[in-house]
Amino acid sequence: MDPYAAAARAAARIAELTGRDRHDVLVVLGSGWAPAADAFGDPRAAFAMTDVPGFLAPTAEGHVGEIRSYVVGGVAVLAYLGRTHVYEGHGLRPVVHGVRAAHEAGVGTVVLTNANGSLRDDWELGRPVLVADHLNLAGSSPLQGARFVDLTDAWSPRLRALARSVDPSLAEGVYAWLPGPHYETRAEAGWLRRAGADLVGMSTVPEVIAAREWRMEVVGISTVTAVEGTGPGIDPSQVVALAEATAATCGPVLAELVTKGASR
Repeated sequence: MDPYAAAARAAARIAELTGRDRHDVLVVLGSGWAPAADAFGDPRAAFAMTDVPGFLAPTAEGHVGEIRSYVVGGVAVLAYLGRTHVYEGHGLRPVVHGVRAAHEAGVGTVVLTNANGSLRDDWELGRPVLVADHLNLAGSSPLQGARFVDLTDAWSPRLRALARSVDPSLAEGVYAWLPGPHYETRAEAGWLRRAGADLVGMSTVPEVIAAREWRMEVVGISTVTAVEGTGPGIDPSQVVALAEATAATCGPVLAELVTKGASR
């Protein structure tokens, strides 16, 4: 099926399951970020991602695989507790299907979260970092054909300023996307630093590209869960544990951000 027609079909199913024709904001809660949803209050609806056409059950640890609908400060919030990654082997269409479905559901603002490996040794583990820009180093795009999309301000300056006003302690950094699922070698980490990256991860960039195709405003917060290229190595279970601990404290920040940042 055409991916845009599939997104419209998914949005119709989401409307049916949530009892709401439109949502204002999409929040994607990545690795370990599910506890942040507690700050949104009680969901008006909750169901498995696989109840919606085109969605797959996430396979990565720390991804719940659930869709919820909330009303936060009068803003209708669609939350995905988990995402599909390109390394799961299904291609890019299911990776960005949720963003496209959210657009069809009326969403104008997208909040993306993830866990990262830091390329800076002055950022402690557990620190949330605002994504200022990105490097697409995976050599692929969710766009096909002559669909030219301007990514000059892919990460909304307005929403980033709002996020800093909500939490002045937020640092900003450039996020590099590599497909994974392996982590980087010491040499690769050094090369990424020289290329201008502060963070590296395996998600999120395809979603922002898909969102900007429809001129949706995007903001991203990424949790430092490892320091790349130093120390004895990276423990995947520690990545999720650190993200979960940070998510609980970042939940109120996300709730205020979606309330004030919704495009209306």
